[in-house]
Amino acid sequence: MSDVIQVSAGILLRGDGVLACQRAAHQSHPGKWEFPGGKREAGESIEDCMRRELEEELGIEATIGRELWRTAHTYPGRPTVELVFFRIDAFKGEPVNRVFAEIRWMAVARLGELDFLAADRELIARLPALLAAPPS
Repeated sequence: MSDVIQVSAGILLRGDGVLACQRAAHQSHPGKWEFPGGKREAGESIEDCMRRELEEELGIEATIGRELWRTAHTYPGRPTVELVFFRIDAFKGEPVNRVFAEIRWMAVARLGELDFLAADRELIARLPALLAAPPS
């Protein structure tokens, strides 16, 4: 199982918008859109990973909400990535773009207009229903 990379991703909500982030030119998959987050480090819980990544990438102190979705995806020639998406309703500070080409608040219904990473596309299709579902 060492060939699986676990990644946290945050669905930051503000009104009817979700924060989308465009990968920079020097990153893998340049220009593709994604949700903020990153790789879990050794000895770190996936929730702690989410908290750390949001601070590093956006300069915010987030309250990690419930897990919305979990999936695995394998890009050609790369290890499998297991993505864990968390709902983020509350955070301190205003998101500041520290690592991306661009960050943009988008209506959930319009996320499909952006060229998202393949691993995020199933979540985007299901997101309206996932956000509407009561916490379990």
